[in-house]
Amino acid sequence: MVRVVSLALAALMGSIVGTTGGASAQSYPQQVVHLVVPFSAGSITDGLARILADKLGELWKQQVIVENRPGLPGTTAVAKSAPDGYTLMLTSNGHTIAGAINKSIQFDPVKDFAGVSRVAAVPLVAIVPPDFPANTVKEFIARAKEKPGQLNFSSAGVASTSYLSAEIFKQDAKINIVHIPYKGAPEATTAVIRNDAQLYFAPIPATPDHSAPATAKTLAISSARRVSQLPRVPTIAEALPEYKYESWFGVLAPAGTPRDILAKVSDDIAKVLRMEDVKDKLLAQGSIPAPTTPAELDAINKADTERYGKILRDAGIVPQ
Repeated sequence: MVRVVSLALAALMGSIVGTTGGASAQSYPQQVVHLVVPFSAGSITDGLARILADKLGELWKQQVIVENRPGLPGTTAVAKSAPDGYTLMLTSNGHTIAGAINKSIQFDPVKDFAGVSRVAAVPLVAIVPPDFPANTVKEFIARAKEKPGQLNFSSAGVASTSYLSAEIFKQDAKINIVHIPYKGAPEATTAVIRNDAQLYFAPIPATPDHSAPATAKTLAISSARRVSQLPRVPTIAEALPEYKYESWFGVLAPAGTPRDILAKVSDDIAKVLRMEDVKDKLLAQGSIPAPTTPAELDAINKADTERYGKILRDAGIVPQ
């Protein structure tokens, strides 16, 4: 008799828990949501976060606060936050290499986070000095092979997408070009204009085909397909089929966040990204709306963490 009562009580509790879980997503959010950005104010990530926060706040009739917490401390804080859906993080795919370049990291980029949705894909454009004797990817590769170790590529640092995209290009093309890191994107771009570096992967708004005056030449774009902002610019893969690199920005939550809440936030992000004014804003800054399901972002995060970790090891990058 005791066993029967116990089983009935367990079934009832399970029913209550299941009902509560469903209701929590239906009524979410019931308080302020914090969207942490592990980058400084004014960055591309920050701009995306503010667009997203404004629109989600309107949808939810609840305040969404963007919090800038630059660097590893910001990401660590999110990893250790309560998994209740009220702390989210908008970050770049630089998140996937955190463990490969930092030996004192206090979180696991994969295990300590749950995917919510990718927000945008951000193609990068390979540019060279205006008088560089190459107008195509194949011509650049041929030039680099004629002068091994004599050409340079600039970046905004080892943790930057400009470094990753160029290092992958270097490895896939099997060329020997030298990395020169700079303090930021403006300095890395100037290096190409001055011919101190012969290659840089720039965001679309900074490319000569998209802005004036033309102070550098555009070779190709890193995306798998050509983009509407630069329809005449070929992809790197058209000349180098094995090349694949796509910079992305996405929303993550602490591991253990209820799946129904993750699904609701993901669905609402997709709604925001379908809004015409949001699409226009993203395209203007060189981003392409690219929502995913939570499971899809989990898979992207895991695959990129593994792939980029190997690329950095092959490049001789040692965690500092």
